[in-house]
Amino acid sequence: MGIKLYKQPELKDSIMFCGWPGIGNIGISAIDTLRAVLRAEKFGEIEPWDFFDPKKVLIEEGLLKDLEFPSNKFYFQRIKNQDLIFFIGQEQPTDGGTRYAEGQKAYRMASLVLDVAEKFGCRRVYTSGAAVTQIHHTARPRVWAVPNSEKLIDELNQYENTILMSTIEGRSGQGVITGLNGLMLGVAKKRGLEAVCLMGEIPYYLQAAPWPCPKGSKSVLEVLIKILGINVDLSKLDELATRVEEEIEEFLESLYRTEAIPPEVRDEIEKLRHIEPAELGPITEEEQKKIMEHIDELFDQEGRKDERHL
Repeated sequence: MGIKLYKQPELKDSIMFCGWPGIGNIGISAIDTLRAVLRAEKFGEIEPWDFFDPKKVLIEEGLLKDLEFPSNKFYFQRIKNQDLIFFIGQEQPTDGGTRYAEGQKAYRMASLVLDVAEKFGCRRVYTSGAAVTQIHHTARPRVWAVPNSEKLIDELNQYENTILMSTIEGRSGQGVITGLNGLMLGVAKKRGLEAVCLMGEIPYYLQAAPWPCPKGSKSVLEVLIKILGINVDLSKLDELATRVEEEIEEFLESLYRTEAIPPEVRDEIEKLRHIEPAELGPITEEEQKKIMEHIDELFDQEGRKDERHL
């Protein structure tokens, strides 16, 4: 049980891009969109039996036909004499009841992904996720970058709309990346592989929302296509972002109109509408608690009943 390869592509000095579901699905949307646009070809997978429970049991004529598990697949493509590998996972494995990957299952998953990276001559790995911060949903999200090597810092500082997580005011050079995105950086470093996590910003009052965050995904994609030196049509993400923003505006307006949240919470959210992200400091515990204790409950009651699939 482990890695199953359908093909043995001849790759050299490849770059790997990894995506899993997470807050706002920012990371997996960015990576999977890039994979789809480049028409990467499937060449392998990580067998699911040791990591996940079945999602669905298929029964035909009263007999069990098959079990459906979350997929974890590898793809490859060559562009401009550059070999690319994509890993797309439908879920993050956990050993307990947490939302994000941790424990032995997560470590083994990260190790298997990097086994494939090393087998096909990978020189760098990119992961992607969300950066929960003080930003309004109408603003352009920045990309927070976390490298696992100091020699990558100068390169990352060259990309527009990108900021090193360690330099954000009030963080004192500290931060936490949950799940496989962070774990991959550490495991890659132990193996001598360069790795970078790119995180698109998402408003902290929407971190539990049923909507995706296409603006955050687009910001990450803009960095990735700059890295690769290619042009990609992002108009579909723009269209999705417009629809999501309209949904959010309608939802918040309904909360304000019915006074479902206190006026001070409304004022905190609306204040962000007029502040540039660069002017914002870190989220204080008091500010986050004040809003999230109301918004989380409302999303659970209203949004989760019929999650928006846009």
